Amino acid sequence: MLELKKIKYHPATALNPILTDVNISVNKGTPLVIAGASGSGKSSLIEIISGLSKPQHGYIRFQGKIASERKRRSISGVVFQFPERHFIGLTVLEELRLGHRRLASDKIDETLTKVGLSSLILKSPPENLSGGQQRRLAIAVQLTRNPSILLLDEPTAGLDWSVRGEIIKVIKDLSSNIILIVVTHEPQIFQDSKISSYQLNNGRLIKTIQPHKTKEPPCQTN
Repeated sequence: MLELKKIKYHPATALNPILTDVNISVNKGTPLVIAGASGSGKSSLIEIISGLSKPQHGYIRFQGKIASERKRRSISGVVFQFPERHFIGLTVLEELRLGHRRLASDKIDETLTKVGLSSLILKSPPENLSGGQQRRLAIAVQLTRNPSILLLDEPTAGLDWSVRGEIIKVIKDLSSNIILIVVTHEPQIFQDSKISSYQLNNGRLIKTIQPHKTKEPPCQTN
């Protein structure tokens, strides 16, 4: 379990605090989606959870123990917005191996299968992949680090509607074995009973209720 209590964050560059009283508990099994407008603090929250930033107040526990920034950096994988713009490997294989002294081929195969890229040609340049494949490759790069927490910043941003479903499926499948948190300004595409949703508003998290899908009335014939 990941637990955030009374998190307050006021960066030096901001006039007012961005996060004022964030409280939440997250377990693996169900992805957590946090929606909010631009500037609401979504990315700052990801940076705090992953240990890249330090809050002025509050604490974070992982598996019941206080987790320092260093600890959180070691257990978190982060995919920031438009990660494909930062690919530096000349091939898919090089991109996956970045930061690893050794990465076994079976680990590569297993990771690519998890994100639906089992048939990918490893010698392909990342820039030749489709938008959906690039986004899934970015997730795979983080999975090779075996994170306990996976954080996705706007994972569907800039993608066609036709491929957004692929990313959402990957998110739901991965969450069964990992704590998975998504931040987005497009909550409508994550409306699913198997996804837990919150709204970040005025520095606080508010639980949102998923709308019930109404059945269309049957067609009447004369």
